[in-house]
Amino acid sequence: MDLTAQKTLLLERRAELSGALLEIEDKLDDPMPSDWEDRASERQGDEVLEALGNADLEELRRIDAALARIEDGTYGICAKCGDPISDERLTVVPTAALCRECA
Repeated sequence: MDLTAQKTLLLERRAELSGALLEIEDKLDDPMPSDWEDRASERQGDEVLEALGNADLEELRRIDAALARIEDGTYGICAKCGDPISDERLTVVPTAALCRECA
């Protein structure tokens, strides 16, 4: 497994998510419309944006954890059993902390 390539992939995805989160925050900070029907519709949209933002934050946490494992030399080692995580799994799920059997 090419750790440099994995790190680059993770950093690129992290940058994408950070940008998306900034856009979500910006949209959530927009003033509410004065019309109550528009306001209700806007609130529903805000709930969707918040859910997307929470999912993005969770992915950012997983990316940061994977980057920390790269730095400390434990990337690709299952956090539960200590066996290697297959390259195929890490290619599909670069933030994987567990091998297929433990996941």
